[in-house]
Amino acid sequence: MLKLRIIAPDRMVFEGEVESVTLPGTVGSFTVLNNHAPIISSLDKGKIAYKDTNGTAEVAVESGFAEVRDNVLSICVEI
Repeated sequence: MLKLRIIAPDRMVFEGEVESVTLPGTVGSFTVLNNHAPIISSLDKGKIAYKDTNGTAEVAVESGFAEVRDNVLSICVEI
C-alpha cells in the first residue's frame, strides 16, 4: 500500500493508506501507485482523487507540491 499525507497550512487534510492517487500536475494529470518511482511535482488547481478500502474520495486544491519516495506520497496544498 501507498501512504498518503495531504497537508494544508492550517491542518492535516488526510493521512492514511491508499491504493492509488490521481493528482492535477501543472503539465497534466498523473496517477501514483504503490512502488512508484521517486518524483517531485508542482500541482495546479483541480482535484486530488484517492482510492482506499472505503472507496474513492476527492479534495479540491488551488495549488501545491507533491513528493513520492519509498511508497510515501506527501502533498502540501493550498485549499
